[in-house]
Amino acid sequence: MKPLIIITGPTAAGKTDLSVRLARAIGGEIISADSMQVYRHMDIGSAKITEEEKKGVPHYLIDVLNPDEEFNVAVFQKMAKDAVNTIYSHGNIPIVTGGTGFYIQALLYDIDFTDNGEDSSIREELELLGNEKGGEYLHELLQKLDPDAAGEIHPNNRKRVIRAIEFFRQTGEKISEHNRREREKASPYDFLYYTVNMDRETLYQRIDRRVDLMMEQGLVEEVKRLKKMGCTRNMVSMQGLGYKEILDYLQGDCTLEEAVYILKRDTRHFAKRQITWFKRERDVRDLYLPEFDYDLEQVLKKIVLDTNEIIGLEND
Repeated sequence: MKPLIIITGPTAAGKTDLSVRLARAIGGEIISADSMQVYRHMDIGSAKITEEEKKGVPHYLIDVLNPDEEFNVAVFQKMAKDAVNTIYSHGNIPIVTGGTGFYIQALLYDIDFTDNGEDSSIREELELLGNEKGGEYLHELLQKLDPDAAGEIHPNNRKRVIRAIEFFRQTGEKISEHNRREREKASPYDFLYYTVNMDRETLYQRIDRRVDLMMEQGLVEEVKRLKKMGCTRNMVSMQGLGYKEILDYLQGDCTLEEAVYILKRDTRHFAKRQITWFKRERDVRDLYLPEFDYDLEQVLKKIVLDTNEIIGLEND
């Protein structure tokens, strides 16, 4: 019996608060499935949970890397599996919370990220091609080889674009088909998978309020500090929402007003993509907050009842 609870959904939906309440109610510990909160010194732009908000609940995969270190799905999977085993050793239930859907999927279905005899010559050739012709050119190349993968991978994520092309050239198989097969595997966990959601207008208002709060809390100063530390736009960490927009402002590429407008717009677009992703996932239970009158205590009661049923299976 390996119970695992997932609390996910679009950005600004209220996952953090709900997951802490749940952990306190059932004896859980929390694993962050967020591609930005893993970084130290990046607190405001990532809407990182504070010590006060944790309310004594142990959290994993927060503040574990420096901004110049790379974090990707394979690194997340290894760290998260280690955290799950640590939590089981405490006799507690792991609660995975965050909005990075591919990360959650990688943990839930134990997707195989083993390199197929990594061919550095192919990778070097593609990296040189990218330097010469740009990331968009590489993405167009991937679009011809594997349209599904191109649809899932952002053109700016050059490393994943190169990996997908390299995989095709090594194996003759589309990486999207490989990943689809991996996703169809049975999960090694007895899991409950929840998405927190609400009507689009309310969600977008919450996103706008969150961005305004980030500005009030000092997002510009945070990005200035990161710049002084030597952080640049080509680092994976600095390509996150909130950081790239303010960096553009600091470099004189736009006004602050324009940067805030772009950040709100792009965060709304990101939330829309998250919702689409989670709708495609298997065995997802929707927590549509208007049906609970936005009362998190009512939401919590439902999850606790479901959890007791799963844990009860262990005792049958």
